[in-house]
Amino acid sequence: MDRTGLDLKARLCCMGLFFVWVCVGDQCGVTGVNLQRFTGCAVREFTFMARKPGCEGLQVTTDACWGRCETWEKPVLDPPYIESYQRVCTYNQTQFVTIQLPNCTAGVDPYYTYPVALRCDCGVCVTSTTECITV
Repeated sequence: MDRTGLDLKARLCCMGLFFVWVCVGDQCGVTGVNLQRFTGCAVREFTFMARKPGCEGLQVTTDACWGRCETWEKPVLDPPYIESYQRVCTYNQTQFVTIQLPNCTAGVDPYYTYPVALRCDCGVCVTSTTECITV
């Protein structure tokens, strides 16, 4: 092999070792990503208070979709006078988990079901899974 091939092989090997070092140091997660500059859609831990009338609340930590997706609008000459491309970070694959809320009054169903994000993608806003804002 000529010198150029050896140099390329050495560089690729060093780049691979650097990636493994970065990946192990950060567990290949989004923790090292600047979230203010992040563009895309990812699964991220989310904590909320599960509440239901007649029961005490329970703090729940789950996985939810989080991110920013490419969106643009431009004026056009024909009605509706605007062309838009709007994508939102939304659930692609979910699993539902049911928990039992504490201290429910008699006759109140104590079970509370919520989604856990398994995979998220940028896509068209679907009102059955995502809160969509319209003008």
